[in-house]
Amino acid sequence: MAVIFVARSPSLGKWASDVGLSKHVYKVGCAEEPLKPLIEKGWAGETDWVLVKKEEIGGQGIEGPDEAAIVARLAVKEKMIDPNLYPRIKGTIGIFKVPPAHVENHILVSRALSGAPELGDLKLKPIDFAAYLIHNATR
Repeated sequence: MAVIFVARSPSLGKWASDVGLSKHVYKVGCAEEPLKPLIEKGWAGETDWVLVKKEEIGGQGIEGPDEAAIVARLAVKEKMIDPNLYPRIKGTIGIFKVPPAHVENHILVSRALSGAPELGDLKLKPIDFAAYLIHNATR
């Protein structure tokens, strides 16, 4: 079964923060299950990647596991880090920097549209970023 996944690397997040990108960098991809061997192999020279969230993409109008199409769809909404600009991530597509304000707005609008009561301050977690990225990549 084809799945879209979001992974993060604490080391890459620290590097991205040090070079002025953002500490909130995530890899979005699409593959067949099982994902564990793919994630253990890693990207951008890092091997500490962890799966944050995955979702099946069979019934969402997306034909098969086409990572390039999913990344292109998400790149319209969010800023993909250009793999040709940074030697550290050379050749790795699908790494996105996500401003926390975009995720907060997405959560607030989703709650307002569902009629849920407002629950005060938001404490964003990696799972919130992953849900936001998957939502924008598949819809």
